[in-house]
Amino acid sequence: MAADDRLTSSESELAWRLREAHRRVRSLHVSVEERKRLTRRLLAICDMAKRDLDHATGRLDLFLLSIDVLVSDTPSTGNIAEGD
Repeated sequence: MAADDRLTSSESELAWRLREAHRRVRSLHVSVEERKRLTRRLLAICDMAKRDLDHATGRLDLFLLSIDVLVSDTPSTGNIAEGD
């Protein structure tokens, strides 16, 4: 029996979202200091999930929003045609 077989659907959903958040942090093109800050924040959310699932879910929602903002603020010219 796998360890995640005993998880409720909400626990399983949060676990999947936490794994996805870790993946997103690893793939960000940010400074080492920024990546460390984001990783510490994410680890705090993981720790909170052990005690308070609802609180951790709310904090994860805000964390993912902050990553979305960080990504949208990152300048990228790869998809912009010259002259536009």
